[in-house]
Amino acid sequence: MKKPGRKKENTALPPPRSLKGKKGSAAEATPVPSFQAVSAANGDRTRVVTITDVAQRAGVGESTVSRVLRNHGSVSQATRSKILKAADELNYVPNRIAGTLASMSSKLIGIVVPSVGNTVVPEVLAGVNTVLEAAGFQPVIGVSNYDALREEALIESILSWRPSGILVAGLEHTDRARAMLRGCGVRVVELLDIDGEGIDIVVGSSQRMAGRASAEHLLAHSYRRIGYVGHDIRGDIRAGKRLEGFRAVLHENGLNFVDQEFHPSMASSVEAGRVGVARLLKRQSGLDAIYFSNDDLALGGYFHCLEHDISVPRDLALFGYNGLEITRLTPQPLSTIRTPRVAMGKVGANLLLSGGPSTIVDVGFELVVGATT
Repeated sequence: MKKPGRKKENTALPPPRSLKGKKGSAAEATPVPSFQAVSAANGDRTRVVTITDVAQRAGVGESTVSRVLRNHGSVSQATRSKILKAADELNYVPNRIAGTLASMSSKLIGIVVPSVGNTVVPEVLAGVNTVLEAAGFQPVIGVSNYDALREEALIESILSWRPSGILVAGLEHTDRARAMLRGCGVRVVELLDIDGEGIDIVVGSSQRMAGRASAEHLLAHSYRRIGYVGHDIRGDIRAGKRLEGFRAVLHENGLNFVDQEFHPSMASSVEAGRVGVARLLKRQSGLDAIYFSNDDLALGGYFHCLEHDISVPRDLALFGYNGLEITRLTPQPLSTIRTPRVAMGKVGANLLLSGGPSTIVDVGFELVVGATT
């Protein structure tokens, strides 16, 4: 029987929380600082590791270090190994603008994102770019494809150009990437997630709370035989956190997923959702609801239901994540979690340029009850 009522359930937007125990400010209307002000603020950050530090650690001259790092000239293998070991221990990042713009601060802002395959990340980037463009900064974007080692390499490459700041997606990085970000000497913003330890500035939503809110909504509407369709959460850690939150609520109510279907690749898509639901229902025809790791997969599940005359939500309820525009325009708008992605990008960029204290900003999320639950 179709569950009554369409409504929006909004989470409260709590005030910013500081990594140093002080409240921060994250209003989108934060005045955009000048390039000189940003440079001055960065001057108070942790000192950048230099070629002099590497030379002192290795016990050799700076010219020898320079030859090894540029792979120029003849240096013994033993000395080369000693220098590379020292550079690695110090998390040294080569300076690609040395000798040309070494006396200047860069107007580049580095950005490392996991994907640009759907509208989620581009909307965040649009918010970031609005602020950077107004302040006279140029974004340099790298895409990691949810690969932690690739993210590390991108961070090192971007930092070698001595940007005035860097924004990265998520809170989980390799140890070396984290060390480089902590010691890079400029402001660091981690976007999208707040569930974990931040390096400097953190702006996002609680993924675990989003998962919990999704489960609580389905249980409140009397759904009990719930399945899950998702993609590879080993790389997409934020999807994994949402799944943890959802599963925790089920366990608190003496329940578990009836069955789960994971797409083997990191890339989620409408087609993957359609195939995933087909496989899941082939094994478990008695499900009354399916929770999806994102809206792309949920939309594919919705198309499968249309194709096979499965009444939504009478026979099967569907719930997604992201609040994509297309899911509001289907014949039955999708029930989902919507996050303020453009605002998130603007807040992150403003804080990056403002020179304020390290802080955590929870931009919250909105649970949108569509016609699929």
